[in-house]
Amino acid sequence: MDVQIHPSWKEALADEFEQPYFRELTDRVRQAYSTATVFPPGSLIFNAFNLTPLDRVKVVILGQDPYHNYGQAMGLSFSVPDGCPIPPSLQNIYKELNTDVGKPIPMSGNLTHWAQQGVLLLNATLTVQAHTPKSHAGWGWERFTDHVIQVLSQQREHLVFLLWGSDARRKEMYIDPEKHYILRSVHPSPLSAYRGFFGCQHFSKTNYYLASHGIAPIAW
Repeated sequence: MDVQIHPSWKEALADEFEQPYFRELTDRVRQAYSTATVFPPGSLIFNAFNLTPLDRVKVVILGQDPYHNYGQAMGLSFSVPDGCPIPPSLQNIYKELNTDVGKPIPMSGNLTHWAQQGVLLLNATLTVQAHTPKSHAGWGWERFTDHVIQVLSQQREHLVFLLWGSDARRKEMYIDPEKHYILRSVHPSPLSAYRGFFGCQHFSKTNYYLASHGIAPIAW
């Protein structure tokens, strides 16, 4: 199956793209785009992979599924385009970033600059119907992103996995803790951020770990 994705990922995931479940998934997703409003735009479904090639990944931040309102989803977990109001969870991420490393709170929610430095901003489910969170859950995306985590764990070393919330932590079973650094927290959502996300210091801990292994830190 010809999937429009960065060559590094296309090679690593080639067998997965030929699996029957993935063919069924893509058929179902195409049908959804033709009959309903689905986010992100089709060209951005694999945006995280295209901005962060496999061999450049340093950090993985796992989200749930894309934003489900107009103008928000851009194929990167937690990220919204320039000019879009910053969603509450990202506001809390920025607050923790400010407290942790002193970075001024940005005016834009666009995290493309993180992705380009090696932060894979991966949602567990890559598409969603407008105004209907988790509407494409259970279609097969979770199996695909499970495999992505396995590939990263097996083929790379010294990655940092930021697992924020119970959905993200379900992926932990696919990560080799002997090879990688796993940081866990509650979700940055306003419903849970005060129960342990604030004060987690994941950004400084990430950069300390990367630097200790001779890897350039992230300019958050």
